[in-house]
Amino acid sequence: MLYIVATPIGNLGDISLRALEVLKSVDLVACEDTRHTQILLSHYGIRVPTTSFFQHNRFTKAEFLLRLLKEGKSVALVSDAGTPGILDPGYNLIKEAIAQNIPLTVIPGPAAFVCALVLSGKPAHKFIFEGFLPNRAQARRNRLAKLAALDYTLVFYESCHRIHATLQDIHTVFGEKEVVCLRELTKKFEEVYRGSPQDILSSLQKQKPRGEFVVVI
Repeated sequence: MLYIVATPIGNLGDISLRALEVLKSVDLVACEDTRHTQILLSHYGIRVPTTSFFQHNRFTKAEFLLRLLKEGKSVALVSDAGTPGILDPGYNLIKEAIAQNIPLTVIPGPAAFVCALVLSGKPAHKFIFEGFLPNRAQARRNRLAKLAALDYTLVFYESCHRIHATLQDIHTVFGEKEVVCLRELTKKFEEVYRGSPQDILSSLQKQKPRGEFVVVI
């Protein structure tokens, strides 16, 4: 069985009892960064072999993992944070497991964009999760303009290095529409910024942004 196991996005207490049971029982844990996952495993006294499964080895390592699964071994797939398969190489392994009729199931848990959407207080009955916007400014503005024409709440991720530029582009496309920016969700220094893009930019000028942001429009 391939277990797709959601892990905390920050606070180590946000893991389910079922996830812990699975992590203790499997033959191997496939993770983006073994050092990062080892912090979680050690916190709960779990001693199980781990192997790296990340963007640059996802094809060769997938072959190895699929072979183990066909031999009857159980594998837990985890990401560095949240639910595997969303914006990480876990998607490739899941797709191949389905194609090769390998049993798989998901152990549900946190996903940063879901937490942010709920905490934003914006309508959640229909929304679009955009992942990351384009890196280049013109492409980013063009994409925002297309999204602005849709009658949906918009949710996407942004890095601390581009959040200023992205908020400027949001202002260009959406004007003074209220935006919610969230960072360090579930952690000690969790922050939620609400207001126009310019309001949030002013707040962010007071200290250098760190971490990954979730933006809700």
